[in-house]
Amino acid sequence: MTERSPAPGGLALVEALVNTLDIGSGADALDTAEGRARFGITRDEVEDARALRESLRVALLAHAGHPPHREVTPLGELLAGAPLLVAVDQGDGSATLAPANEGPLLSRVAAAVAEALVAGTWSRLKACEAADCLWAYYDRSPAGRGRWCSMQVCGARAKMRRYRAKG
Repeated sequence: MTERSPAPGGLALVEALVNTLDIGSGADALDTAEGRARFGITRDEVEDARALRESLRVALLAHAGHPPHREVTPLGELLAGAPLLVAVDQGDGSATLAPANEGPLLSRVAAAVAEALVAGTWSRLKACEAADCLWAYYDRSPAGRGRWCSMQVCGARAKMRRYRAKG
């Protein structure tokens, strides 16, 4: 839905997961074997991945100052099930947060969120304010006040609705 470049670092995983559902059409990439393979999940793990996706979407809506699109399990509750470890490089002493178990999607998402928190980029990942979109995007605007995944599509529609409402 967007022409924006992917989010940096591990946030690309979060952005891609949230964007597996096209709100407008209802198409869900997690319904396909190819879509599931992209995230390393099986058919049995789809419902958990969907719950994670929608909890992430609520957090991204909050980053943009918008209310939740629906009732979901709080993201913090889900991420609590994915312990992280502090990994220290013996050579240079650098430290990173890493999933205790690299396999599960939840663990990889938890590590991505932790990495983004440390980098100061977590709050720049947002969800489009258009109710028929809610696409995840990384806000690269200087002030960090982006509202739509695409100014040319969702932004233009919102501005046209406001203009027509005035008339």
